[in-house]
This record gives sequence, structure tokens and C-alpha cells, in this order.
Amino acid sequence: MKFRLSFILLFICMFFFSQQIISGKITDEDGIALPVVTVINMATDLKIYTAADGSFSIEVSSPDDEIRFVRNGFERSSIKASYGINKILDIRLTRAAREIEEVQVAKLTGDLNKDSKAVAKIDRSKIVEDAVGLPQPVGKMRETPANVKQVLIPILLGNLNVQGLYDLVSGDARRMKRKYRYDDLQEDIAWIRARAEDEYFTKEGIPAERISEFIEFAFVNRAQSRTFVRTKNLTGALSRMEDVFPVFLTRLKESRTEK
Repeated sequence: MKFRLSFILLFICMFFFSQQIISGKITDEDGIALPVVTVINMATDLKIYTAADGSFSIEVSSPDDEIRFVRNGFERSSIKASYGINKILDIRLTRAAREIEEVQVAKLTGDLNKDSKAVAKIDRSKIVEDAVGLPQPVGKMRETPANVKQVLIPILLGNLNVQGLYDLVSGDARRMKRKYRYDDLQEDIAWIRARAEDEYFTKEGIPAERISEFIEFAFVNRAQSRTFVRTKNLTGALSRMEDVFPVFLTRLKESRTEK
């Protein structure tokens, strides 16, 4: 009888715990919310991702379940499920230490010819820059496309800009501007994709092969999301993109229906 009662109580406890949800928020060492952190229940292989504000909720089946937190650039962390019952967790991830590239020092062989060639390989301009602290150029090193004002005003003043005039007439200036805009767009899309795993988008219904298309769509419909990319703020960019998920999926469904 006692054995039966103990078994029933154990079964009830296990059933009760199987319904438990662990919730919390993940931040970095400075208290900044971390989106797209992979949260995994190692016991059940359940995987979810933190939202734009770093919040998460994951089901657990046992007090001994290991809940692991993983994100590129940060040290992996984990807790036992029992630690998070009946409270909101505050998880802080530590940035992973970056390896410092080994400095190679050229060894002299005693052969003047060989040693002189080895020294010649040293980037002397880089040494001077490091020593003096020369400022580095800001932004991309690009040729500035000609525009109407820059070409016509000098002409009116008696200074003919032949190359600029040719670029405008031939359309080279417009093509250059389009190319630069396209290159910048691809860089911004790649920046998002390098930091947010595909599953962050696919779990919302975005097909894996159309993730880049969705990000571009979000840039157009939520211009501020791209502004956050320029300031390297992943949290801000993703929070703006989340509003576009239903709009993009609706259009995707409509395009499939039309076909």
C-alpha cells in the first residue's frame, strides 16, 4: 500500500514538473539584452531562441534537465532546471576572449643577402602608422560618382570637367551609384545573417532560401531596422524586423496563390 502511494505521489510530481516552464532574460556583461541566443534543453533536445529583448521561455521535464545557453562570440553557459523554477532567471553571458595573433620575429641568419630580403618584407608604413598614430580613413574607399551640380557649376564658371560630364551623359555615374547601393545592401544583409541563425527566421515561417529576401523586405518596410545595422545594434534591428514577419508571409502566400 505504501509502495503504491509512493509511486502515485512520484507520478503526480513528475507529471506536475513536466508542465513547468522556465523563463528569464539573457544579457551581456554590460546588461544589454542579447537576442538570438540559442536556449537548449539538453535532456529533451528542445531548442528555442531569445527574443529581441533577450527574453525566453522553455519547457522542462525534470529538475535535472540541463538548460544550455549558446551564442557566437560568448562563452557557453548552462544551469539545472531546478534552479529556475518559480522565478524569472537573469542570465549573463561573458564575451569569449579573442586570440591574439602571434607576432613573428624574423631571425637573422648571418647571410647579409637573405637577411636584407627578410627585413625588406616588413611593412615599414604600418610601423610608422602604429608609432605615430596616423588616423585611418573613415568609411569605404570609393570613387565618388559625378553629379549634376558638381559638373554643371564648374562648366558655368569656365572649368570643364570632361570625365564628370562623360560619366553623366554615358550613365556611368548612375550605374556606379546603383552598384554602391547594391553592395551596401548585401553587406547589411550579410551582417544580420552572420549574427542570427537561420532558425530564428524559419521558426516564424520564413523559408530558409528566402531569408535574405525577407531581410531586404524588412529594410524597405522598416527603414529604421537598417539604421540599427549601421550602428551595429542587432537587438534594435531584429526588434523592428519582427513587425514585418506577418506582412512578408501574407505577400508570400498571395504570390503562391497567384501561381
